[in-house]
Amino acid sequence: MDRCDVIDVLEESVTLRRPVAVELKGGKHFVDQPSDVVTDDHQEWVRFDGHEQIAVDDIKFCAPASPPEASYRGKT
Repeated sequence: MDRCDVIDVLEESVTLRRPVAVELKGGKHFVDQPSDVVTDDHQEWVRFDGHEQIAVDDIKFCAPASPPEASYRGKT
């Protein structure tokens, strides 16, 4: 998964308020809700509700934690 794909998945998750499954390059896995994706000091970072801030470059893979619901809830 390339860096741009990771950022797209994370930004969509922030917007839709859905948790993601994350695999870090070191092998650690977790599921959490991203609260923001920011650029600081020429690097992108993702802030999670239950984990510390992580550099996007340290993420090997991420995907929605569950498939999207087939409903109109939350759509405007």
